Amino acid sequence: MCGIVGWVDYGRDLARERPTLEAMTRTLAARGVDDRGLWIGGHAAFGHTRTSIIDLEGGAQPLTVEEDGRPLAVIVYNGEVYNFKQLRGELEARGHRFRTRSDTEVVLRAYLEWGADAAKRLEGIFAFAIWDVRREELLLVRDRLGVKPLFYALRPDGVLFGSEPKALLASPHVRPVVDLAGLREMFATAKRPGQSVFRDMAELLPGHTLTIGRNGPVDRTYWTLEARPHTDDKDATVRHVRGLLEEIVLRELVADVPLCTALSGGVDSSAITAIAAKWRWQLDGERVRTFVTTFDEYAQRFRPDDVRFSPDEPYAAEVSRHLGTEHVPIVLSTGDLMGRETREAVLRAQDMPTTLGDMDTSNYLTSRRIKEHSTVALAGEVADEIFGGYNWMHDEDLLNAGTFPWTANEPRQPGSPKGQGRGLFDGGLMDKLELGTYYADHFQEVRARAPHQEGESPAERRMRDVSYATLTWWLPMLLDRGDRLSMAHGLELRVPYADHRLVEYLYNTPWSLKTFDGREKSILRAAVADLVPSSVLERTKSPWPVTQDPAYAAMLHEELSALLNDPSSPSLPFLDLDAVRRTIEEPSGIAHEWVSRMNIEMALEFDAWLRLYDVEPAI
Repeated sequence: MCGIVGWVDYGRDLARERPTLEAMTRTLAARGVDDRGLWIGGHAAFGHTRTSIIDLEGGAQPLTVEEDGRPLAVIVYNGEVYNFKQLRGELEARGHRFRTRSDTEVVLRAYLEWGADAAKRLEGIFAFAIWDVRREELLLVRDRLGVKPLFYALRPDGVLFGSEPKALLASPHVRPVVDLAGLREMFATAKRPGQSVFRDMAELLPGHTLTIGRNGPVDRTYWTLEARPHTDDKDATVRHVRGLLEEIVLRELVADVPLCTALSGGVDSSAITAIAAKWRWQLDGERVRTFVTTFDEYAQRFRPDDVRFSPDEPYAAEVSRHLGTEHVPIVLSTGDLMGRETREAVLRAQDMPTTLGDMDTSNYLTSRRIKEHSTVALAGEVADEIFGGYNWMHDEDLLNAGTFPWTANEPRQPGSPKGQGRGLFDGGLMDKLELGTYYADHFQEVRARAPHQEGESPAERRMRDVSYATLTWWLPMLLDRGDRLSMAHGLELRVPYADHRLVEYLYNTPWSLKTFDGREKSILRAAVADLVPSSVLERTKSPWPVTQDPAYAAMLHEELSALLNDPSSPSLPFLDLDAVRRTIEEPSGIAHEWVSRMNIEMALEFDAWLRLYDVEPAI
């Protein structure tokens, strides 16, 4: 996994702009901990930071293909193409000759053979840029589901791009201006595809290419979900899903560095771990390494909340014993979560505040611990989205709310009358954002775009709408979070459930089949029933853990009080100061309720963000 940056400007020779390119590249040092490279040629310049995964010696970037000593094209690439060996064989049969073993060179050669249509042949998680020296044309490409990020800022004479917004903000030509649309993106829990928090940049849409030439940009779609008949019965569907999972995990185990799985003890991660453990033992005679995250005495002191019904650690340990994995519990302390430098690092990793509070901090710390042992981790993300695992997918009131069902669920949560993480912000500001209207209007637009089959029942049509909305407006938030917090340590997070073949198949699987036994994720549980313990199959979904230590809540109260009493706090004009005072006066134990606590965490993060990023509000 890597970080990529670039600049194309048809009005200047970028040889004079090396300091800017170097500054942009440095911002992504954490994404690439093993190597760094620059390439500058006339109107184009690329920067790259590399975490080596495949062909450790020969995969340096930017990578150039030459003919008769003259460059034809240059690439900077982030990600993994899992079918690169098959593509390499096909390209060699067409006369291409390779000088490395890397998938990067396969991607560049595929472009030389098929142009922008090469994107359709790539299977994996990727974001890359190719400068065609012959045409003086830039091609940006992002994977089908948007697992790997890619941001850009159009300029009058070209474009700036990078894996993360911080890279673009290192250029003097992009300012950290945030308007109402940006604030809406920051506070929303339904993320508008392509929308950035910062006014002057956008994110390349998943499954899209963007070509930049002298005549301007051209955006094209190379992949989208389609409605297709599902002809398999229940048993055939279960067998097909199992077969796909076996194949997907097998090819995602390819790496020239240590690899592991993130194991929560839920059915999603346990299924991936079980298949990975089987393949590793059969192919290499090795045990797979597994990691689970918990807190000091968390299992012993655990108290259920509105969404968490059991601690992960005991289930993960049971799965490990069942599969014979090399198991490593990651035990975090309250002190780990309270460190201000760590929380600022989490903020910088994501380039904006989020409404997830210490879940982000513990995720960040987990990735750091895993990277001490492994460079690649397989995770169970995306299973809920494609198999139907969320509670709001099974609640008739939320499904009939006329908006994104997960946003309709927010006011139900104690401590969040204004919505998740928004409780301490000024009511007038929230009114300007009009998130309720925003959600409802866009949900209707999403429904209008959702692909459907002829003759669907009203219930099936509704669930197809919800599935499409989940994959296009919910999933990007999840994937971005996973990438940013893991790549902040140069850890490559692979997500087998995001394989587009599996996503396509399940998008077209009727909801009645997905819930054939009256529960969530019926197909997945049936597909791996022989691989994982029955206790895991029957376990109720439990999200990523949050600390339940009152000391953490007390620390939040102290910091919120300090913010309120500091007249230089840039967030004060954006906050509901009466709500802040009431919160400070409450016993700190009230903030122990995780939803209420998120309000404090979001206010503190917002203040730090305004300071650290020198944000220029335009509202």
